[in-house]
Amino acid sequence: AEDGIRDLRMSRGLGDVYKRQVMVRAAQVDELVAALKVALEEFYGAGYTDGDKRLGTIINERHYARVCKLLDETKGKVAVGGERKPEVRYLQPTVVTGCKADDSLMAGEIFGPIIPIMAVESIDAMIEHVNAHDKPLALYVFTNNDAVAERVLSSTSSGGALVNDVLMHCVVEGLPFGGIGESGQGAYHGKFSFDMFSHKKAVMKKKLGMEGANDLRYPPLTDKKLWWLKTLAVSEPKKGWFPFW
Repeated sequence: AEDGIRDLRMSRGLGDVYKRQVMVRAAQVDELVAALKVALEEFYGAGYTDGDKRLGTIINERHYARVCKLLDETKGKVAVGGERKPEVRYLQPTVVTGCKADDSLMAGEIFGPIIPIMAVESIDAMIEHVNAHDKPLALYVFTNNDAVAERVLSSTSSGGALVNDVLMHCVVEGLPFGGIGESGQGAYHGKFSFDMFSHKKAVMKKKLGMEGANDLRYPPLTDKKLWWLKTLAVSEPKKGWFPFW
């Protein structure tokens, strides 16, 4: 829950690796919401009514209106937060439950302090949902079961993944950071950046003394040449096959 709130606090600007959606077993939704509420109040005080000063605001009017519209159109229920101060572009960290796959908050990147929660019945259902949509830039798994974590990681595809934390894989220089598919191509950090922006030029050199081997490529196509081509196509050349080798 504390990681989720840290994520909300930082996502007032434009960030691609913040939580776009949270999937949790249906029986654990209420427990998660309660923990998120407790974490918010522990971090920022009861009601966190001065959040516009302590948490920051959305970057401009256009994005504030866009994020509020997503919240207005959701079919889910605001379980935590939701307070707005339009005059300073402040939206209280908000948790929305009861979201379905086609909800306004699930359709794309939010880029705002909202966590939509979708209840799932099983790990299989969660994996199926992830794989049915564009590959995410980041995927976070929270579990005490190593087998569950490995199953999710091995059954899904994402630009990066993190177990029991959020965001931190982005700041580890020894790990490549980047997307896959719709979330991006390539990766950077340290040597990964150098490799990403370096062109790998293919160079092949052949000695002129081996030009005789090229005779197989040129017409006329005789039975002997055809035999050699068929042989070389299915066999590994060996020393002694050619007089110059």
